Amino acid sequence: MLRSVAFLMDEKDRNNETLRTAILDETGYIRDCGYGAEISFDKEKLPKERETLVVTDSPDLAKELLDAGFYVTGMLHDGNKGMQFPQVKYVFGEIDQVDMDSFVKVYQRYAGEPWEILRTERLIIRETTLEDVDEFYKLYADPEMTLYMEGLFEDPKDEKRYQKDYIEKVYYLMGFGVWTLQRISDGKVIGRAGYSVRNGFDEVELGFLVGKEYQRQGYCMEACRAILDYGRDMLSFDKVQTLVKEKNEVSIHICKKLGFQETGKVNVEENIYGKQYNQGKKVALSQSQYGDYVKMTLSF
Repeated sequence: MLRSVAFLMDEKDRNNETLRTAILDETGYIRDCGYGAEISFDKEKLPKERETLVVTDSPDLAKELLDAGFYVTGMLHDGNKGMQFPQVKYVFGEIDQVDMDSFVKVYQRYAGEPWEILRTERLIIRETTLEDVDEFYKLYADPEMTLYMEGLFEDPKDEKRYQKDYIEKVYYLMGFGVWTLQRISDGKVIGRAGYSVRNGFDEVELGFLVGKEYQRQGYCMEACRAILDYGRDMLSFDKVQTLVKEKNEVSIHICKKLGFQETGKVNVEENIYGKQYNQGKKVALSQSQYGDYVKMTLSF
């Protein structure tokens, strides 16, 4: 968990008053948010604990710190415009305009902690972790759960390999995906919901699943309404689709309550990876399976 942000400056910027003022403003803001913050020109004086994110304007210092095991992000300003930070994952500009959530999220990417996307009255909607996979098998255990949707891989090891790739290739690159629904009251994982991009379609797709013992309690509507608002307000989506098996009357009813309108019927590829997850390789065309779905869209 992030506890502090340390700004490590290049010695040549010691007399840059504009930069110093900007960083002082930002450290004050960070402290107001309840985190530690400091400015240093000596890497040896940096906090050693792993709960610190280091922000530096020197590519050379960034590399040294990364090699030493620190979590590091770059910083651009008028004095180092055009500099490249090839080793770091993130670079900030206009440092006094960076919000605390951005520092937290960068730290979480380095530390392998899931992003919390949003909270509703009863739910935390967050990125999925490998630890969630065991809970998913409990949710999918009832045969009714996979009556109208694909299940998990037969071997949990395949599912965890798939989920690891998903975290790194979807969450990290796209900034959204299918997330875990966790009940606030007791921490129980009760389902999954979020966005995906399906080959052959232009719009992002809303998907959702709530475990059978948690159904008929309003959790699905609560989560999906919040996720749709997030898609409109934070991700700037102007239209979202959902694809529902023709016979899945319950999900069609839920989507209509959410404001989706039926726009046609489509044939959708299923069983993309087969029974085993093999480094993301899809099944041969001859092994592909297809199902009939109702396409529904919602415009914001």
